[in-house]
Amino acid sequence: MNTIFGPIHSRRFGVSLGIDLSSSTKQCNFDCLYCELTPMQAIKAQHTVTSVETILHDLNEALRSHPNIDVITLTANGEPTMYPHLNELITCIDAIKGNIQTLILSNSASLSNENVFNALLRLDQVKLSLDAATPEIFRKIDRPAEGIEVAAIIDAIQRFSHLYQGKLFIEILFVRGLNNSPQEVLALNTALQSIKCERIDIGTIDRPPAYPIQGLEFKELYELSHIFDPSLPIHIVSRTHATATPSHYSQDEILTTLDKRPLTDDDINALFNEESKKQFHILLNEGKITKIERSNIVFYLPSQNSERKRPKIAQKS
Repeated sequence: MNTIFGPIHSRRFGVSLGIDLSSSTKQCNFDCLYCELTPMQAIKAQHTVTSVETILHDLNEALRSHPNIDVITLTANGEPTMYPHLNELITCIDAIKGNIQTLILSNSASLSNENVFNALLRLDQVKLSLDAATPEIFRKIDRPAEGIEVAAIIDAIQRFSHLYQGKLFIEILFVRGLNNSPQEVLALNTALQSIKCERIDIGTIDRPPAYPIQGLEFKELYELSHIFDPSLPIHIVSRTHATATPSHYSQDEILTTLDKRPLTDDDINALFNEESKKQFHILLNEGKITKIERSNIVFYLPSQNSERKRPKIAQKS
């Protein structure tokens, strides 16, 4: 059973059973610098295709062994939207999944293909990557196959976000010296303004990359998050919280910080020292801080601004 893996417990998506739509070899239309897989030239189409029948057989076996699943995740040893029978597979999964959600993890490169676009509209949850908004940085980081342009990707994501009825997540992975410049972040910010989504996850390299590049520290990600417009539902997902040095925040500073960018428990543990955490809990107990849950993630923000921030954190429900 090599097309199925897991279950994996994900803080963002719950208990996930993964389907690898390219289990035999890496097949991707990107050759990203940060990829954890072996470097390989980007291609436009899968040359080794697993049958729908094989995947369904493996999935049925896995669901019998693991019935308590939150999501069935379509992914790949590469890019899952390159799978040529994606629409048929989704139809077959819908017929057996019951209350389990369907999720795809995509690099967004194929979204301008209308067949892929329409197939993804049928899923319960979609995560799309957008690492850069300018052509030069896009080519350097994602190393796409010939003919794939970032402008077309951004346009497709924007169109998709306004038609899609499920939960849409955008993910940005930052690489030191490439897409972490203020200019590139502002370009991303402009692109994201027209995208309706549940959450925008920003992170950095936390696994050995394919090429010799470096990620960012948590504090750097936190500082970058403030370049984005406060209306955007930014969430830091880096595993490098341990590298942050907690600082002291007064109650006023805590409220001001939360007003600028709602924080999660992980963020608070990384940024606040012990005394600041005590002050945070005092404000929480006094009702001056409230929390909002969005897709398994709890955000804290000032209570007096919750109504103003609420539609910004959750533009879709």
